[in-house]
Amino acid sequence: MASDARNLLKKFYTLQEERVQTYQLFDEGFQAYLRGAPQYNFPMYRQLVHEITETFKKISEDILAIEKQLKDDHKLHTIAEFISNIQENEKSKLEMTAKLQMATQNVIDKPDEDCHKQEVQGIKKSLREVVERINEHLEELKYEAEDLYT
Repeated sequence: MASDARNLLKKFYTLQEERVQTYQLFDEGFQAYLRGAPQYNFPMYRQLVHEITETFKKISEDILAIEKQLKDDHKLHTIAEFISNIQENEKSKLEMTAKLQMATQNVIDKPDEDCHKQEVQGIKKSLREVVERINEHLEELKYEAEDLYT
């Protein structure tokens, strides 16, 4: 039973790494989109957003299934709760990332309007905070799951 739970946790970490890589692709694609200013290639960007959204949706569904199994089948409620907290923060991170992209484009399109620069700074601060929370939950999860590896 412990090995099943270990395997589920290992799969969670693999999915979490996939999520990090997906964010990197999303950022690279967005940077390419911005380089096209002022003639943005919106169809390419829309396709990227669609693909990224589908990837995040699949990762999220897989992680929710892991969380459910850990809670229902293995009675590891605390570990499942940490995973749930990570999921909630990842959702916030994705929403903030989208807002940051829109605000960043506004800075490029309207460089004379300081409000957009301030908005970007505010979103970046909030994004750093949510990433810190994700990392804290990952660290707590690591310590809570130590018993599975002994």
